[in-house]
Amino acid sequence: MKHTLLAFAYLLNAAIAAEWKFALHMAIEIGSIIEGKVSGVTKFGAFVDLGEGQTGMVHISEVSNDYVENIADYVKRGDTVKVKVLGVNEQGKISLSMKKAQPRPQKEATPQGERSERPVRKERPRTFQGGGFDAPKSDAPVSFEDMLKKFQKNSDEKLSDLKKNTSGKQGSMGYSRRSGRS
Repeated sequence: MKHTLLAFAYLLNAAIAAEWKFALHMAIEIGSIIEGKVSGVTKFGAFVDLGEGQTGMVHISEVSNDYVENIADYVKRGDTVKVKVLGVNEQGKISLSMKKAQPRPQKEATPQGERSERPVRKERPRTFQGGGFDAPKSDAPVSFEDMLKKFQKNSDEKLSDLKKNTSGKQGSMGYSRRSGRS
C-alpha cells in the first residue's frame, strides 16, 4: 500500500510539474513572431533567449531559405533575431524558425524571350489504352469495352510469353514432386 501511495504521489507531482511547465510556455503563442537574442550556436541549430527565462531552438533547416552548410555564417552568439514560434512540445521545448519570420521572397519575373531556370514542358493529353498509358492516336473517343478488350489481349499475350519462358525450366534436374525422383 505504501508503494502505491508513493507511486501515486510521484505521478501527481509529475502531472503538476507538466502543467506548470505548460502554463509557463502559454505566454508564448504558436505562430507569433518575436525577437530574441542568440544565446548559443551548435552545428544543428541556434538557441534563442526569448526573455522571462525561456529559450527556444532554431533548427539549421529553419535559419534561411538558402541551403545552410555552416550556421555560423548566418548567426553568432549575441545577435538579435526575429523568430516565429512553430510549437511547444510536451517537455516544454520551444521550436522556432527564422526563415518563416521573414517575408517570403518573391520570384523574379523573367522577361519574355529569356529562359527561366526551369524549362517549361508542354503537356500532352494522355489516355489509358488497354495495357498502359499511351499518347492518344486520334481524337476519337475509346469505349470502355474496347479498352477492356485491349487490356485482356495484352494480358493474355504476356501470360503466354511468361509460360513459354518458364515451362522449360521446371523439372530440369530430373526431380519430380510426386515420386521424389523422375
